[in-house]
Amino acid sequence: MRPSTDSTQRLRVTFAKGEEVKYISHLDLMRLWERALRRANVPLVYSQGYNPRPKISIAFPLAVGITGQEELLDVTLERPLAPRDFASAVERQLPTGISLSEVEEVYPTLPALQTQVQAADYLATVEACETVQQIEARLDGLLSSESLPRERRNKEYDLRPLIEELWLESRDEHQYTLGMRLRAGERGTGRPDEVLDQLALAAHVKGITRTRLFFAPVEEQ
Repeated sequence: MRPSTDSTQRLRVTFAKGEEVKYISHLDLMRLWERALRRANVPLVYSQGYNPRPKISIAFPLAVGITGQEELLDVTLERPLAPRDFASAVERQLPTGISLSEVEEVYPTLPALQTQVQAADYLATVEACETVQQIEARLDGLLSSESLPRERRNKEYDLRPLIEELWLESRDEHQYTLGMRLRAGERGTGRPDEVLDQLALAAHVKGITRTRLFFAPVEEQ
């Protein structure tokens, strides 16, 4: 995707949120990024008003306790900076547990990342003294359900439309890794912990990681 010739620049950062920082909140993660970017002295664009903040946005908040392999952050700069120079400056300011894998330039006029998220993939590791057939039967049973009524924040909702796919990723003795693709966005957001609860496996979770985000297609600018 070709960048804009506008004087401002929008960089898209792909990063991982590891075990060391999986218990920090989304708000704390935003503060972490703000602090790292300021310390790196990159030319940030700030919002207007009484309390100016750098124009940065994370695509889709991660729940506390979940790690992420390919999280996305957009940063707006007041003047162009080579992505490799940006990465070099910022990496030195990041704490253990946050690592950059890619920085690329995108059109400043593209829609906000948060408005384009459609789904996310997760891998959940659970311990269960069951056979592969029994675990697969749990997954198949959930997928064959017409509805899965649940309650979140005192509001009833149906979990079933929020589950796009479920699969058994791998097995290591009595430890299973389950994959799930869950819908995200205005039509509702599926949460991996609620899927595991519906599978009666929530008490056996060893860890959850988000491996990929899916976005609505965007026309070339």
